[in-house]
Amino acid sequence: MQTLLRFEGWIAGLGTCSGTRIVLGHWQRSPFGPFGDVMLERAGGQRLLLAPTRETAEFIARTYAFDSVRVVPVRVQVAGSTWTVTAGALDLRFVTGSRGPLGLLLRAVPGALARRPAWSALADLPARLLLPGVRTRGSAGGGRREWYGARDLRPVRLLSASFEGVDLGGGAPVEPPVRFGFGSVPSSPSLVRVTTTVALGPQPHTGKG
Repeated sequence: MQTLLRFEGWIAGLGTCSGTRIVLGHWQRSPFGPFGDVMLERAGGQRLLLAPTRETAEFIARTYAFDSVRVVPVRVQVAGSTWTVTAGALDLRFVTGSRGPLGLLLRAVPGALARRPAWSALADLPARLLLPGVRTRGSAGGGRREWYGARDLRPVRLLSASFEGVDLGGGAPVEPPVRFGFGSVPSSPSLVRVTTTVALGPQPHTGKG
């Protein structure tokens, strides 16, 4: 039987005027406990992971593709519609807006249903049609597979960010799409509540037993 790991929380997909795109994961429940992580893709294409522990960094780096990985403190604070994130040299703040029709529809998806890979597989084609670049299932690194069950969607209205002391500019579409995994986030900056299910690939033989 395959091992399934579940992560429940939020993913924010954000673009900036500098060309740097940011994907924030804010996981309230996971096999590693609550944590946050940040994936950055710079205008030149360099992909960077910021993760809070070596354990989470290794897991994420085996699932997605990066050019470099940094283990740094990641702090996520949420006050109403305002999110404030510090992750090593990254300072990020954004504000969400009111849900649109798709967000209201996704809010009606029961949590138990969002956890089912079969539901994510069924939602894959509608997601591709409604949100170009987005996929809800696919192959990940290390022989793993992933399913995303979305349960809410809010637009991001205001954004400010700096990295290594350099202002990244205001908010912008997530273009070109990010290239960490098999799919991107929506091109319009947004915050999605999601259940992510990861099926682990074959584990290396240790020679014991």
